[in-house]
Amino acid sequence: MAAGSKVPAHRFSRLGSLASLAGRVAGGMLAEGARQLAQGKVPAKTDMLLTPANVRRVADQLAHLRGAAMKVGQLLSMDAGDMLPPTLSDILARLRSGANPMPVKQLAAVLQAEWGDNWQQHFADFTFTPLAAASIGQVHQAYHDNGRRLAIKIQYPGVKHSIDSDVDNVATLLRISGSLPAGVDYQSLLQEAKLQLKAEADYLQEAAYLQEYRQLLADNSDFLLPEPIAELSTANILAMTFVDGVPVESLAQHSQAERDRVMQLLFALLFRELFEFGLVQTDPNFANYLYNPASQQLVLLDFGACRRYSPKFSQDYRRLFTAALVQDNAAMAQALSEIGFFSQQIVPEQKQAVLQLVAMACEPLMQDAVFDFGDTDLALRLREAGTAVSLQQNYWHAPPADAIFYTAKLPACIYWPRG
Repeated sequence: MAAGSKVPAHRFSRLGSLASLAGRVAGGMLAEGARQLAQGKVPAKTDMLLTPANVRRVADQLAHLRGAAMKVGQLLSMDAGDMLPPTLSDILARLRSGANPMPVKQLAAVLQAEWGDNWQQHFADFTFTPLAAASIGQVHQAYHDNGRRLAIKIQYPGVKHSIDSDVDNVATLLRISGSLPAGVDYQSLLQEAKLQLKAEADYLQEAAYLQEYRQLLADNSDFLLPEPIAELSTANILAMTFVDGVPVESLAQHSQAERDRVMQLLFALLFRELFEFGLVQTDPNFANYLYNPASQQLVLLDFGACRRYSPKFSQDYRRLFTAALVQDNAAMAQALSEIGFFSQQIVPEQKQAVLQLVAMACEPLMQDAVFDFGDTDLALRLREAGTAVSLQQNYWHAPPADAIFYTAKLPACIYWPRG
């Protein structure tokens, strides 16, 4: 766990932190450029920007800010995958492993504001050292005065009110750095990201989603979910029963049969979410899952990023997968068009490239046999093909937000512990 640091709660202090970061990154770029010139090289802008020192600066500052700024960094680190050098991927991976926790004084102030001066009366014990610290909040262990072991998720102060400015400021940094292509209209995506992050910051809404999932999966003993504690939950604190489990990455040390079973559970749940529930938990972060070896259950933890899907959207994806199974390109194109993957300006070469990319993503569905995710370069090929569609075919159309949030979950399964 990283050392505690006070969360900047005010918009201007957060803006100042990002402005300071931009200055330090620019200084790092100049230093790297001078170093390469001294060696007789002509430095490229990307080489000057994506140095380990600069990426470390960004990761450290976003982990300090928490909130939407860190969330954007997490998404970038997950999307980078094999396209970044290993050193840079390792540094950015810090954003997935956790944030800096709040100092005890700031934590106590949050608890008092949410639960009142005598908040300790609810607990037989409350552990001030957090079990985990993420982008929006941190989790503590406690024992209710009735003896139940609890997990208490506490939101960082100021995070909810800084979402708009955080997303705008990080996007500005990316645009200035040249990380975002000039021709991309990303404003609608930023707006959707803001709405999604605001929904994630509403812990009462998350508690409702958690309860809904408990009901939807009540007849399935393969999954284990915590129970929300309504009397202790607020818009900024989510109290739940504590659920034991080990990090899902540790399944790499388990038997092949057990890993296969968990993979099947994940895919089955993802398809049930879209085609049966009309409700999808869209955040693919591994930290949202644990595994309980004793009960052999997959533990589902985080429901802040849930998104509802219309019957039409589900049916369009059903048509897409059905067409992919029989390799019907015309039907695939029609389904993709209905979902919104094609812009009105698309040319035939671009459309064909997108179709090939989708067909590649559906390879596991097309095989009438066990698909070995541990012996495939599918993830790398998908990233390379996606980059080619954007850079070589010059096709930057962004599909609707519903499609983006759902398809973000699909490739994440490819990276699940395997062997």
